[in-house]
Amino acid sequence: MRISKKIEQSSKEGKIWWSFEYFPPRTAQGLQNLLDRIKRMTTLGPEFIDITWNAGGRTSDLTAHMVKTCQSSVGIETCMHLTCTNMPKEKVDIALREAKKAGCRNVLALRGDPPQGKDEWEAVEGGFVHGIDLVKHIHNEYGDYFDIAVAGFPQFQLLPPAERDLEMKYLKEKIDAGVNFIFTQMFYDVDIFIDWVKAVRAAGITIPIVPGIAPIQTWNGFLKATSLANTKIPQSFLDALEPYKNDDEKVREIGTKLVAEMCRKIFAADLDIHGLHFYTMNLEKGTKMLLEELNLMPRVETIKPLPWRQSLTPNRRQENIRPIFWANRTESYLSRTENWDEFPNGRFGDSRSPAYGELDGYGIWLKQTKEEALKLWGEPKTFSEVASLFSRFCLGELKALPWSNQAASSETSAIALQLAKMNELGFLTINSQPAVNGARSDDSQFGWGPSNGYVYQKAYLEFFVSPRLLELLLAHIERDSDMTYYVINKQGDLRTNTHSDGPNAVTWGVFPGKEIVQPTVVEALSFMAWKDEAYELGVKWANVYEAETPSRKLMMGIFESSYLVNVVHNDFKDPQAIFEPFFKAGAEYAAQHTNGSAAPQEIPN
Repeated sequence: MRISKKIEQSSKEGKIWWSFEYFPPRTAQGLQNLLDRIKRMTTLGPEFIDITWNAGGRTSDLTAHMVKTCQSSVGIETCMHLTCTNMPKEKVDIALREAKKAGCRNVLALRGDPPQGKDEWEAVEGGFVHGIDLVKHIHNEYGDYFDIAVAGFPQFQLLPPAERDLEMKYLKEKIDAGVNFIFTQMFYDVDIFIDWVKAVRAAGITIPIVPGIAPIQTWNGFLKATSLANTKIPQSFLDALEPYKNDDEKVREIGTKLVAEMCRKIFAADLDIHGLHFYTMNLEKGTKMLLEELNLMPRVETIKPLPWRQSLTPNRRQENIRPIFWANRTESYLSRTENWDEFPNGRFGDSRSPAYGELDGYGIWLKQTKEEALKLWGEPKTFSEVASLFSRFCLGELKALPWSNQAASSETSAIALQLAKMNELGFLTINSQPAVNGARSDDSQFGWGPSNGYVYQKAYLEFFVSPRLLELLLAHIERDSDMTYYVINKQGDLRTNTHSDGPNAVTWGVFPGKEIVQPTVVEALSFMAWKDEAYELGVKWANVYEAETPSRKLMMGIFESSYLVNVVHNDFKDPQAIFEPFFKAGAEYAAQHTNGSAAPQEIPN
């Protein structure tokens, strides 16, 4: 979606919105850490993010990669910076083509700073001289496809009148060339900003102005940033901060209140400004503190338009149904379905691709290094020790398992104790959701989708289990007509008690003025495709340990012999019913073993 449309929509609804800026890091590990942070920070509710383009284009490939990743797997609208510095026309065209391919519809067009090591800016052969040239080129090549933003500089209000008026003339010329909105440089003197906005409006510029807000992180960082940008610092800021310059936490605390008050004055100044653009410096805490100080709480509809984040690439924007199995492995699902011509929407059926991509194309690996995995999971020697790891994950005491790179979701806490008990009984859970009967769509734990709606879920469990324990379980499940299951082994032999070839919708929502939305399903073909991935992750875990060690043998034994099972309880009004067969089967299993323990000491068989 074009950012100008988001701004217009927010203005009509009378809501304050915000967005975040990030810059590409220098290392591969830094990139992965930043992408993880961007995903976490989507829970703060930004309407969009933007990714900078380093002076001289030194990180241009990283910028393009980040834009693609944020559009596709993170599922957040992304604005790409694009500069003239060291950028011949051919390189600009490649960047724009890749941005469009990724579904990016927003570009911040800049002349850019001089390349590293040079004091003066100079155009490259075959490149662009001014930002306006870049604006015109984008329009000539892509028409109105991209929203184009340019930079605005409130500090220009401090220039001598003739120079200030000339800069305003240049800005007006860029706007008239086809610019949709303005991002401002950071500032701390709110009066200068307000005067500049009024001068911009007096010059006949009517497009949205988005103030650039820089949280104060540390004293030295604050001084460095303002010095580089030649930003005026109000004396009141210096007086408040300098006495605590050696106390980073105190500087951040005081700085947060100072910047928050500046933001409040902007909103109160009758400037028709309803949004803030945060220069995060790739840091989370300062931005989060500032949002909290301003009491800006994210709307559920912004964070979760569906239970999972939609991909914003052109061919997936209409996708609104996914199988539940990849709930914790979005990147894998996107990769294995990237060659589909159509994606499920409305109802999961005719638009399915005939096949998921092979694992060889995506590759299966653990996010953790060997050292990290050993520190996280240790070296279990018994099945009970393995089961304890799964149990601790469900209770929030372990931050990751191979099937989930993030900690257990907030809705897991509603059934955490039941899941922990299941694992102790020998059912190794890798995915789940609790039953939900008409929670409001703005509910902090279960809500998703547009406001004033209601959401529903059927209880769902997915787990590895030994053959003997499985048979005890199925005997109880078969007695409950509301329960359906799929069972598959590593070789691909499938059994089920369902009598329909169609999907079973396990999540749905009812919203004013819309058809019922059914975004998450369970169905056989997808489960069979997921099976290979689920087993391979277990093998990768086993391979963390050296060959012939007790831990390697134990883990390989578990995943060679266990069945992968998913169970749905179709009565969403009874949240505890799904667990009863597991507890009964676990008790029977324990009674059949002489040690009397509910948790097997070896691999259950």
